[in-house]
Amino acid sequence: MEDNTNLLKTVTAKAQVWLGEGYDEETRAEVKKLLDADDKTALIEAFYKDLEFGTGGLRGIMGVGSNRMNIYTVGAATQGLANYLKEAFADLPQISVVVGHDVRNNSRKFAEIVADIFSANGIKAYLFDDFRPTPELSFAIRHLGCQSGVNITASHNPKEYNGYKAYWADGAQIIAPHDVNIIDHVNQIKGVESIKFNGDKSNIQIIGKEIDDAFLSAIKGLQLSPDAVKRHHDMKIVYTPIHGTGVKLIPESLANYGFTDIIHVPEQDVPCGDFPTVESPNPEVPSAMAMAIAKAKEVGADLVMASDPDADRIGAVIRNTDGEYVLLNGNQIVMILLNYIITRNKEMNRLDGNEYIVKTIVTTETIKSITNHYGIKMYDCYTGFKWIAAVIRDNEGVARYLGGGEESYGFLAEDFARDKDAVSAVSLMAEAAAWAKDRGQNFLQMLQDIYITNGFSRESGVSVVRQGKEGAEEIQAMMKAYRENPPKSIGGSKVALIKDYATLDATDTINGKVTKMDMPTTSNVLQFFTEDETKISVRPSGTEPKIKFYIEVKGTMKTAADYEKAINEADSKIEMVKKDLGIA
Repeated sequence: MEDNTNLLKTVTAKAQVWLGEGYDEETRAEVKKLLDADDKTALIEAFYKDLEFGTGGLRGIMGVGSNRMNIYTVGAATQGLANYLKEAFADLPQISVVVGHDVRNNSRKFAEIVADIFSANGIKAYLFDDFRPTPELSFAIRHLGCQSGVNITASHNPKEYNGYKAYWADGAQIIAPHDVNIIDHVNQIKGVESIKFNGDKSNIQIIGKEIDDAFLSAIKGLQLSPDAVKRHHDMKIVYTPIHGTGVKLIPESLANYGFTDIIHVPEQDVPCGDFPTVESPNPEVPSAMAMAIAKAKEVGADLVMASDPDADRIGAVIRNTDGEYVLLNGNQIVMILLNYIITRNKEMNRLDGNEYIVKTIVTTETIKSITNHYGIKMYDCYTGFKWIAAVIRDNEGVARYLGGGEESYGFLAEDFARDKDAVSAVSLMAEAAAWAKDRGQNFLQMLQDIYITNGFSRESGVSVVRQGKEGAEEIQAMMKAYRENPPKSIGGSKVALIKDYATLDATDTINGKVTKMDMPTTSNVLQFFTEDETKISVRPSGTEPKIKFYIEVKGTMKTAADYEKAINEADSKIEMVKKDLGIA
């Protein structure tokens, strides 16, 4: 009881600061409502902590308060970033940044405030004239020779959320040492009076179509099978942006590649931060694809694709052996795209042994089998495309990047952008379907060939959501319990190896030997590998109030006829794993 009393005193004192003259009238009125309410839950949630500027920037529920996304938390983040840029690039006569945003409620407002603050600090801000895909912001930073960039987006989070992603001069989201340095500068902004909100319009330049054209031209340069597209240009492709930014460029990119029958879902072509036709604007969620699948059934489409609200993730649906439309998971999308890119490069005699691909540690190990088959180097990195971008940067001018992806429906086919890109991924996915048709195959048969050649795997993700302060504490307790009492066996097979990325220790549980892992930093991730090659990864989400479990099991598939049996056996094994982990 005493702890609750002290917490209420603390949040009340913090909230009362927001009644000061430095805050606008609307904000003050909302804070007063929270203070006056009998139920103090909303007050506590809004002020019990400061919305942290973490290594990926900000992300949170929109509203008043220090723990919410609003003009003041966005303002403090931008002022801190501006201060650091002026320190890091003190020798430059003119520092410049790109500012972009998605379709979410308040995104344009926040983006304009960000541009104003940069401009008031003497930094030139290139501000997009309207919403754009996240990867285009990454491209624009490099294309315009800027030192940094900010994108206002919460990706595929629920509509209540918004976010703030900070990028560095290479077009990638920030990593060490800049992440810690920026966080330090943001934390030094102690009051609203330190934020320069009054913009200098002479330091703001609006950009738009010229960047679109350059970006689309670069993506067209990735094309590997133009002749196959010509032969199958009228392949029926259903595409939906799920109310997001993909509507701007993805249909145009598909047309640039040569596809002539792109079928829309008109209701979802409408950009809207309320995402009115879906429960969740996330292509990972089957219901988000329901309208596109209905349209595909109506027209007899060959392929169904979607992008999430900021068009960095791709969803894809193919037909199974019964002709039904089924979702590919993120691992399968990455496998198909990498296998296609590598195979075409080999067919075109472009492989010289100096190529590489990148995947994240929670993504399927089947990709390792694919790269081994072709003798191509594979890098494993942490979850998040900033780590894939770091590998690309380290190999710049040394080796050729062929592609990289993660199980959460993200893929990057190019190195001229440094964040996952649904614009290029959708275009290449359609081209891969045309190439498969040239070989007398559909996508399912293409996927089956990958499994026959490289071994069958089946993946499943489980997210356990825990909201608010108590939820965050419960997630921490779950990770602590897994570390202190790791499972001895999972799914009927002994745990043979435990990797703890918080300590970088890899423990062989059979002989007790502990070795150190070579990773750029630590991360709150645990992995368990069993004797039958089952892999389980556990990590708290960095952007949402949930703990994530990634399950991968292996199976046997010698011919296409084994496919359904392999799936059923793997699904049974996955259910056993879930029960053993207590998440069934």
